[in-house]
Amino acid sequence: MLGMVQIIAWGGSFYIMAVLAAPISRDTGWSQQWIYGALSLAILISGMLAPFCGRIIARTGGRTMLAASGGVLAAGLVLVGLSHSLWLFLLAWTIIGVGMAMGLYDALFATLGTLYGGMARRAITSITLISGFCTTLVWPFCALLIEWLGWRHACFAYAALLVVSVLPACLFSLPAGGGRKISLVSNTASGKQEAIAQDLFWLLCAIFTLASVIMTAISVQLITLLQSQGYTLAAALALSAILGPCQVASRVVDMAFRRGHPLWTTLFSVGLVALGLLILLLFPHLAMIGMLLYGAGNGLRAIVRGTLPLALVKPEEYAIVAGRMARPALIGQALTPLIGGWVFQHFGAQATLLLLCALALINVLLTLLLKMRLPQQRAMPEKS
Repeated sequence: MLGMVQIIAWGGSFYIMAVLAAPISRDTGWSQQWIYGALSLAILISGMLAPFCGRIIARTGGRTMLAASGGVLAAGLVLVGLSHSLWLFLLAWTIIGVGMAMGLYDALFATLGTLYGGMARRAITSITLISGFCTTLVWPFCALLIEWLGWRHACFAYAALLVVSVLPACLFSLPAGGGRKISLVSNTASGKQEAIAQDLFWLLCAIFTLASVIMTAISVQLITLLQSQGYTLAAALALSAILGPCQVASRVVDMAFRRGHPLWTTLFSVGLVALGLLILLLFPHLAMIGMLLYGAGNGLRAIVRGTLPLALVKPEEYAIVAGRMARPALIGQALTPLIGGWVFQHFGAQATLLLLCALALINVLLTLLLKMRLPQQRAMPEKS
């Protein structure tokens, strides 16, 4: 049920712009740069609020905030449908950004980690497995709504879906309270003890941020990059379609090896991403293999962002640490379309792909450095 909630929440925020942008631009005359800039604004707001949401989850358990996120996302979508001026449209996406901070992966994983500790890994993997079908389900559904109702009423209809599904599903799926952890959280958060060593914290932030930047850049520019390698639009679309099944398949494999330390999943994730991008850069005729490897590595990324910090901190500290780690990654995601577009415009597709390969290789090195510095005794054994 939480996996389905994530599909609906991601679909009504991060992914809906892919099908909304063109009809909005045709109807309003706004440039797509401003329209997609609104999504960047929402991601930026989400990143700025992530540590605050982590502290709320640590104090309350997170159930109420996750349940309320559907209403906030719905309010933002209603305002999108009512927008006849650009400033109101940007305000609507600011509200959606608040809802994203309250209800997407980072908040949900922090809630599960706080409630279930090391046992949350199984739930996190299962949820990412289900939500891996998000674009497969959401994009055709939203396109159908727009075709039937027009883009404004499609926003209203999707807002109604958020209201009737997210709140009851979260209240049903998550236990109330979590109050037994509040005193522990208060002592840790307010005292001078570090939940995690600063060098490990910043290493994790760098790894997650680079992974998010690469994912966002590929999501935005993959079709164009493939076309620059000599593929037709139809072939580029077909190659892009490989990513979804590969992401889901890699998460299925991870479920079979869930008793291993999440660091190994991280190494596989960053390694496969780097190898896939290098193949795309150096051997364009093997783009299908490159996409298979990249898709598998990117599929593991969503699991790693929830499970690796969980192996390094106590459950009652996890929400605060996860919220702090989410901020740089989300800010990086917000800036990526702007910076990536500038690099592509001024230096071309090959330079853009070369830069992404360099970032992916740096991420491999950072992960190896983390492995050398990781205090293995802090890793929490998983319970069945």
